[in-house]
Amino acid sequence: MKNDSLQNIVEKISLESFNKEFKHSAKFNKRLRTTGGRYNLATHDIEINPRMLTEHNEKILYGVIKHELCHYHLHLSNRKFQHKDRDFKDLLTAVDGLRFAPASKLLISYTYVCCNCQQVYIRKRKIDLKKYVCSKCHGKLKLQND
Repeated sequence: MKNDSLQNIVEKISLESFNKEFKHSAKFNKRLRTTGGRYNLATHDIEINPRMLTEHNEKILYGVIKHELCHYHLHLSNRKFQHKDRDFKDLLTAVDGLRFAPASKLLISYTYVCCNCQQVYIRKRKIDLKKYVCSKCHGKLKLQND
């Protein structure tokens, strides 16, 4: 899917779910890693993580778009638009948007296994195997290849 298609989808969802036009730009931003999308307060543009489409289905993508459109429409109507605000929560529930984007499947994790007791450790970062040992039996750890 290209940015033109995303723009059309956002405009369509805005009209159908919010009964208001989306007059700014929507585009994919591949630099987004930990969030499903972002609403820019200064430019009123919406950026969507392309992984929401490649790793998940269209329902997830539409939920993220509705979430960002809630920020957009509330901000432009001078109402409270932050996640903690009641206006935002009520509108998000009314349009059936996603509160949280699902975690990316591409998050790297490292699995370490104790050579003695087979205790498994899952870490986001690599660890120095010369420095760390098993917390149960103090045995050596090895990196498990999945």
